[in-house]
Amino acid sequence: MRITGAEGPRPSPAPRRGATTLPPFGRRLFLLGATAATGALAAGAARTASIRDPFTLGVASGDPSPDGMVLWTRLAPDPLAADGLGGMPARVVPVEWEVARDERFTVIEQRGTVDAVPEAAHTLHVETTGLAPGREYFYRFRANGAVSPAGRTRTAPASGALGPALTTCVASCANYPIGYFTAYRRLAEDEPDLVLHLGDYQYEYATPDEAVRPVVGPETTDLAEYRQRYAQYRTDPDLRAAHAVAPWLVVWDDHETDNNWAGADPEDEQPRRAFRARRAAAARAYYENMPLRRTSVPRGPDMQLYRRIEWGGLATFHVLDTRQYRDDQACGDGRRVGCTERLDPGRSLPGAAQERWLADGFRRSRARWDVLGQQVFFARRDLDPGAPERLAMDGWDGYAASRDRVTRSWVDAGVRNAVVLTGDVHTHWANEIKADYEDPASPVVGTELVSSSITSSGDGDASTDHPDLRTNPHLRFRSNRRGYVRARYEPGRLTADFRVVDAVTTPGAPVRTAASFVVPDREPGLHRG
Repeated sequence: MRITGAEGPRPSPAPRRGATTLPPFGRRLFLLGATAATGALAAGAARTASIRDPFTLGVASGDPSPDGMVLWTRLAPDPLAADGLGGMPARVVPVEWEVARDERFTVIEQRGTVDAVPEAAHTLHVETTGLAPGREYFYRFRANGAVSPAGRTRTAPASGALGPALTTCVASCANYPIGYFTAYRRLAEDEPDLVLHLGDYQYEYATPDEAVRPVVGPETTDLAEYRQRYAQYRTDPDLRAAHAVAPWLVVWDDHETDNNWAGADPEDEQPRRAFRARRAAAARAYYENMPLRRTSVPRGPDMQLYRRIEWGGLATFHVLDTRQYRDDQACGDGRRVGCTERLDPGRSLPGAAQERWLADGFRRSRARWDVLGQQVFFARRDLDPGAPERLAMDGWDGYAASRDRVTRSWVDAGVRNAVVLTGDVHTHWANEIKADYEDPASPVVGTELVSSSITSSGDGDASTDHPDLRTNPHLRFRSNRRGYVRARYEPGRLTADFRVVDAVTTPGAPVRTAASFVVPDREPGLHRG
């Protein structure tokens, strides 16, 4: 399979300071209009295009380094085309890209041309290098006379540099038919420096009975269907706004492929060979539609997604894949009482190789904050206030020995501040991670911030009390509204804001902060902000 852009941009002339051949893009227009399919600035060029506007899916960037990042777009004048190819002709289309210091593109840092090819559904992954560390940049594309929306991105600080505070937003679980992506719009308005998406970017299901807006096509199982589904998600202007505002670190969970899949095991009884083909299609579509580096180009059903992103000396993000290498869920999945299989020391959620990789990263880290970005609930959560305990097998409770090894690995490494970021459960949680959950006097050794869903589970309710908070005193906060977590990393503390919207079944709800917590440097645990 040929992935255009995986080899990097083709050689181009040296950038010319001050040169601009594309129209200017002001800050206010960037914030309010960058998510339009072409934007008013591109209208004149689009009228002369040889095909309809190809930039209906917007732009994105990701995996920043001190000297660059990945720039992404996909050409799709007819994004919902049933063949998954976005209405593009079966030919190579050259696409120009450029990176500027300013939002009006008056100081061009780099530009080049790459080929968008039909074999990759005309997706582009441009890996830039040679940019200055710790700096904001703006980027855009042009093809067939049309100009894309502009995106805002940034490079990571130089190695070891603490630099200014880092603001991130954490999101997960965006089920298109269940609600509007208002939380993505509010996230964009917060203008974070970095976005972490922890999985369930799209859902594989056909339109459910409770839908507030439909998805096209049946449950996704083949490449055309996955491509079409990603394209429909990317037509949403709120999602495009969130992609355009900052670079993203992405990793999948289950619904990008199949609910509750585990390694080679599907959710249901479909044949292994059929599921392997489905995984390969899902992996290819995921890579095509995410701002990932060439190291993540899939090989059949296998895809390298766990990786490490350093943000100078301030933070190291260890991005974990908890789907691809896990042992199958214990005791038939679900919420179980008395499941001893979950205690088997031979079982692993991330797999033995990824556990070793993570432990090595902790040993080598000199960051102020070591942040583990992963998918499923990490702290123990007894779901029954009585006895015996009832635990969810799809999260770390179903892999207790694996969780203990991961926790010990950061404790033994002397990690200065350990923070776990989590998605999946459709509710906000603020948790303290204990060395031993059986011992009430056991020390707190880390902090877990669980982000609610963007839409999954619908509007929710205003409740913040829950029996799990009383059964599990290390669980400090819960909210059943949709939203995201905004976190600000500073040398002396981490501040986490649990951002919520009161409705997703109708568009446009305002955002508010349901609770704030502070984690001081070298003091694991949560303090009300």
